[in-house]
Amino acid sequence: MDSMFFDDWHGIYRVATVTVLAYIAIVFIIRVSGKRTLAQMKAFDFIVTVALGASLATVALNKQVPLTEGVVVFLILILLQFLVTWTSVRIPKIRNVVTADPSLLLYKGELLNNVMKRERIAQEDLLQKIRDQGYSGYENLDAVILETTGDVTIISDIHEDDTRALKNVKQLNSPSG
Repeated sequence: MDSMFFDDWHGIYRVATVTVLAYIAIVFIIRVSGKRTLAQMKAFDFIVTVALGASLATVALNKQVPLTEGVVVFLILILLQFLVTWTSVRIPKIRNVVTADPSLLLYKGELLNNVMKRERIAQEDLLQKIRDQGYSGYENLDAVILETTGDVTIISDIHEDDTRALKNVKQLNSPSG
C-alpha cells in the first residue's frame, strides 16, 4: 500500500523539477505567442487557460506523462488558440462562432430587463458595476454594455454623430429588445 503522505524523496524531487520546468515552458510559450494570449478572456481563451492548468497539473503529478509530452500539449493548446484568434480576425463567420456580440443592458436611462435576464445579469450586480464607475444612479446614463469579455462598459453620453464604436452592440437600434 502506498503511503498517504510520503513515498520517497525521488517523488518529491520529480514533482518539483517537472513543475518548475513545465511552468517555465508555459511562460515561454505564452510569451512567444504574443500579447493576445494574455488579453482579457473570451470563452475560447478561458478554455485554453483551464486546459493549460489541467495539463500542467497532469504533467507535474502523473509519473506516466513525460515533461516533453506535456510541453507538446502546451504548444498545441497555444497554437490552437492562436489559430482561432487569427482566423476570427480575418473571417467574420469564424468570429461569429467563437465570439459573442456585446449586449446593451441599459439604454437612455432605462434598464433592459429582458436582455439582463437573457444574459443572466441581476439588477443588483449591474447597479454595483455602475457604482464602481462612480455613478450614483443610471437615469442619466445613455448606455451600459455587457462586453464579450464579461466586462461592463458605461457610456454617460452617446454622441449621435459618432457611434462607430457601438456598431456591433446588440439591441442598440432597437432598445426594447
